[in-house]
Amino acid sequence: MTDSPGAGLRVLVCTVVHHPGDARIAHREMGALLDAGFAVTYLAPFGGFGVDPRPGVDCADVRRSYGRRRLGALLDARRKIRALAPAHDLVLLHDPELLLVAGAAGRTPVVWDVHENVPATVHIRTWIPTWLRVPLAGFLTWLLGRAEKRHHLLLAEHGYRSLFHDEHPVVPNSTAVPDDVPGPDPDGPARVVYLGSLTRDRGADEIVALAAGLRDRGRDDVRVEVVGTAHGETGAALQAAHDAGTLVWHGFVPNDRALPLIHGAVAGLALLHDELNHRVSLPTKNMEYLAHGVPVVATPLPEVGSFVAASGGGVVVPFGHAPVDEVLALADNRDRARRLAEQGHAYVAAHHNWTLDRRTFVEHVARWAREGRSARG
Repeated sequence: MTDSPGAGLRVLVCTVVHHPGDARIAHREMGALLDAGFAVTYLAPFGGFGVDPRPGVDCADVRRSYGRRRLGALLDARRKIRALAPAHDLVLLHDPELLLVAGAAGRTPVVWDVHENVPATVHIRTWIPTWLRVPLAGFLTWLLGRAEKRHHLLLAEHGYRSLFHDEHPVVPNSTAVPDDVPGPDPDGPARVVYLGSLTRDRGADEIVALAAGLRDRGRDDVRVEVVGTAHGETGAALQAAHDAGTLVWHGFVPNDRALPLIHGAVAGLALLHDELNHRVSLPTKNMEYLAHGVPVVATPLPEVGSFVAASGGGVVVPFGHAPVDEVLALADNRDRARRLAEQGHAYVAAHHNWTLDRRTFVEHVARWAREGRSARG
């Protein structure tokens, strides 16, 4: 960015759940803040994920929150937010559970970046007992209302507006769009890719079944590659498929290195299930595939289906379907795959480009930070 709207301002960015290399947090938003002249401190579970702190950024380690192991992380986060917040002009939270300890920020204003339909996620978290899901969803709905009264909110999806009474700015989970991308490889073995963390509701079973189906068809010339994290039964299934040679699982790769891995693929998979949390969402992977010249194969969620139709950049398949035929159609007709990729790239560049959306993000953060500094005298 040519100007420096964040010059002299300090932001404390906090997560106890996300990988410290999370694309929205660490690459898009933090990158935008640093480019705009903000000083950034990053409080994240570096040790919990076994990664080193980010070079060039002040970092503080915090315990990782996952599954039912959350209380210790919250207490650790509260201590560290209380210690760090006074030296900052704004605290930017990325996990709904951190709202429970947001008071530790004291007089420093807090922004919550809303990544998901929080109450709806309760029903897809296998670690939450069934008897607890309804009351917990009710509690989270109350927590959203409380956060709206006390803090600034940024929404990652327009569909999240219905969760709140008032209007709040939307900073879409869009992606940087390169000017030139290679498109599907016209020669050699075809590659089919998945980018992002993988769970059953995000299509893990269908991806494993796709890889097995391609092998059953004798199509060893079509390779399935998964780039991202998975845990529990999903991780075990992926590891087994990787060990058997039916697919390649790269594990977590930082976003700036993960995106080049998908270049040249004939299809990018976005096989999310028909869950409430997904129905108002346009997962970033759909945009990332097209931004990097990869046609998308997606399920007919409302936002996703509209996106694929408008972009002309892929195909839609039924829920719960392992898209063997659709993938082979793209692998065997590279000219068609290239046309879809070119149409999709042009559409995303015009309508879902982080180069444009980052300006809105920086403007809101800078305004709230300056207002908070003035209020504190």
